[in-house]
Amino acid sequence: MINEPKIVEITEIITETPTIKTFKFNWDFETLGRPDPGEFLMIWNFNNEKPMSISQINDDELFITVKNIGKFTSQLYDLDVGDKIGVRGSYGSGFNNSLIGKKIIAIGGGVGMAPINAIVRNLAQNNNVDVISAAQTKEELLFVDSLAELGVNVHPCTDDGSFGFKGFATNCLSDLLEDATYDFAFVCGPEVMMKGIFDILEASNIPGQYSLERYMKCALGVCGQCCVDSEGWRICVEGPVFNQNQLKQITEFGKYRRDASGVKY
Repeated sequence: MINEPKIVEITEIITETPTIKTFKFNWDFETLGRPDPGEFLMIWNFNNEKPMSISQINDDELFITVKNIGKFTSQLYDLDVGDKIGVRGSYGSGFNNSLIGKKIIAIGGGVGMAPINAIVRNLAQNNNVDVISAAQTKEELLFVDSLAELGVNVHPCTDDGSFGFKGFATNCLSDLLEDATYDFAFVCGPEVMMKGIFDILEASNIPGQYSLERYMKCALGVCGQCCVDSEGWRICVEGPVFNQNQLKQITEFGKYRRDASGVKY
């Protein structure tokens, strides 16, 4: 279905880190549908449109968590409570949130913690959940306190050792696996991080789901901009979430991606 943007009013803006903010707005689930964790929205600032992960799903409101990395996100950062944005979606194939009675590890790197936050909040009441929240420094860690308040076992991890485990998310995971094992994993973050996590989980026979990011334009699977080698899967339709067996078929995973013109880098 080709959805038109729904104009919504920003009801709250939360400054999460020096470079990341969360925007909250009301959402009519009965009319517009209830997204699943891992799905994404197309956000329109009346000038341009970009995909953004859903970081929290409440009874009548949605949250998106945005890192200020370019012109579009900088324009979002200039908005205030009461300002309006266009929202189209939700889109994509999200996380499988029907895993009840499982011991779960969820791993997020940087703003990749956004969809991880959404799925963990969905599972925290009925599952034993560990979360690795990884960032370069303490100031950039996301959702450590709010998830801990839900009873989740949060393992903060910083590259520089300014807070929590000193090292990368891969190092922290290896450390946890010395004394524990898990039935399932959810992962989102920089692809080089996810490739390292994937290799560790595969060696430990732990299945998982991974949220990938690619350059998206239409979000409807029409333009083919976000197709991945060699299956041709569209990140906006067949993804952004893939399981470990599917990732084995994506030859570019952890190796390269394509820019807006299709050139590998």
